[in-house]
Amino acid sequence: MRSRPSTEPHLDRLIRRDQLEAVRASVQQALPVNVLLGLAGFLVALHSGHGALGALWFSASTAFNGLRFGLCRAPCAGLAMSPGRAPISEEAAARSIDRHLWLACLAALLSGSVWALLPLLCDGYTSAQTLFYLTVTCGITAGAVTHGIAYARIPICFITPPLVSVAGCLLAVGGFDQTCLAATVLLYLAALIRSSIATERGFRETSRLKNEATALAEARKAAHASASALAEEMRERATHDGLTGLLNRAGFIQRAEEQLAAGASVCLMLLDLDGFKSVNDVYGHSTGDRVLAEVARRIRVAVPVDCDAARLGGDEFALVYDTARVIESPAALAERLIRTVAQPFESFDTGRLGMSIGICHRPSDSLTHLLSCADEALYAAKHSGRNHFRLFDDGLSTRLEMRRDCERDLSQALAEGELEVWFQPIFGPDGRSVTNLEALVRWHHPVHGWVPPADLISAAAMAGLTESLLRFILEQVCAMLCALRTRGLHDLSVAMNVSPREMAQIAVDEIVLGRLRVLGLPATALEIEITEETALDIEAVQGKLLALSRAGIRMALDDFGTGYSSLASVRQLRADRVKIDRSLVTGLSEAEDKRGLVQAVLGLGRALGLEVVAEGIETADDLATLQAMGCPFMQGYHLGRPQPRDDILRFLDARPRADVQALRLREA
Repeated sequence: MRSRPSTEPHLDRLIRRDQLEAVRASVQQALPVNVLLGLAGFLVALHSGHGALGALWFSASTAFNGLRFGLCRAPCAGLAMSPGRAPISEEAAARSIDRHLWLACLAALLSGSVWALLPLLCDGYTSAQTLFYLTVTCGITAGAVTHGIAYARIPICFITPPLVSVAGCLLAVGGFDQTCLAATVLLYLAALIRSSIATERGFRETSRLKNEATALAEARKAAHASASALAEEMRERATHDGLTGLLNRAGFIQRAEEQLAAGASVCLMLLDLDGFKSVNDVYGHSTGDRVLAEVARRIRVAVPVDCDAARLGGDEFALVYDTARVIESPAALAERLIRTVAQPFESFDTGRLGMSIGICHRPSDSLTHLLSCADEALYAAKHSGRNHFRLFDDGLSTRLEMRRDCERDLSQALAEGELEVWFQPIFGPDGRSVTNLEALVRWHHPVHGWVPPADLISAAAMAGLTESLLRFILEQVCAMLCALRTRGLHDLSVAMNVSPREMAQIAVDEIVLGRLRVLGLPATALEIEITEETALDIEAVQGKLLALSRAGIRMALDDFGTGYSSLASVRQLRADRVKIDRSLVTGLSEAEDKRGLVQAVLGLGRALGLEVVAEGIETADDLATLQAMGCPFMQGYHLGRPQPRDDILRFLDARPRADVQALRLREA
């Protein structure tokens, strides 16, 4: 007899494990009855004069019952089998279960064989005790089948020997009644065997359904755990920076808004590394990434546990916390962070890196407002030099309000002609004759008054009006060039400033050259001044500068001597002129070190064939000092202030004109 196999080998092993567990439990429940019936058989044998034989029979029965009980309590590796085991271990566990089932069958067969010897105690079922022994045999076999529903082979092995023995003895006695009774016993045996097989099939089906349900539940549990883990991982990735492990921008906004919603007194800090671009350029991006990771580690160590730290992108970090939970003042925390980041790094010169911090600690229910205020404070801190922090105060509040108003109103101001372009003259060495003009944009805001040019350019960039502002200035410069030619002042050129943002983001070369071409103006009449910030990223703008230079437009490098320019950048930018920054010119007559620097720039100009302009001349003494040093071109309020176009034209009509070509030849 073979049980119907499962289509799933692993499931079949689980079913056989259930069968063994059920067999062990049922055998242990049936053995006490078996022992009691055996004892009753011994007592009957003793009473009928077969005491010695009965004692021997009962001893054998008891011994095999003890063997069966021991097998039921013996350890089995298969009963410890779990779905997570390795395949080879699972196979070994399955073999262990099969081995224990086979031993249980053998023990049942041995025990049943002892019961098959009952005829010895009743003279082959011919004595007066025959009815008792037949009744006991029928009862114990029926009980074996009743208890052995899990594994049919065990009750079959137990009941077959005694019932076959009964049938054989009855047939040996002979006679119609005995023969019919023997046939009845065999029919009874067949019914018990069929019942055993049927009940095993039912048990296996129940076990299969149970294990399938368990497997399905475990699979759903594992899928839920996997989905939960994946969701947690995705949430972590969505809210944390992969490089540093800090919160990213989305995670930072979420935490900050949670604190604001809870009514916390929030302090927000924006942290920006000073000199990080230099680290990337000199040591490479891999070193830059390690530096960012180390800075993040230092920030985590330095800030209180109640602070949420984030990397917003690039080299910009942020902190947000509830001031009620942090004893340290924002200023003290900022100072400690600056000191922490300024500690030496192993991989590069520590002097290259610093940190600027903008702090906003003002009541607000808007994260956008807090970020704007902190950004304004950061902007002010960076302009104070590296390793500074700035608290957002009333002064910065006014500046922020002005910047927002400018961004909002600039488009309308451009459309309605509220912006103006003024012109400041540049003079020759005599300080009286004009050599060329510089165009300077001006805007008198109806609320905030005169807007500084840097703020105006920033507002244009934020409002998406960079190109519109450039075209407006270019149009005014071209109008001035046309007016100069009308007056016969063909040798006067006009310089216009172009910001790094304009140079990088829009097609300055196409716009400028296209407009000059339409108006029929020579390219040599225009000069473009670029700041040293543009020189920081020469590769991004070099093509545009080359196109302008090849067309004949002159290039001037503004604010020379205080920033990042080098001889290499002067050459790459194809500069025709450098303008000495006003910080080196102001107070020149009283500062020997400044005179040395200015003299060096003048010598550099002569050596490289560059025109040198000293700007920011505010006093007669500074003018006299520059003239004594042989400075060829000069500019400043002491000589001439910026004026509207009509005023500067009247000014030019009343002033002598310098022979610019002669000055340039002399410098050469």
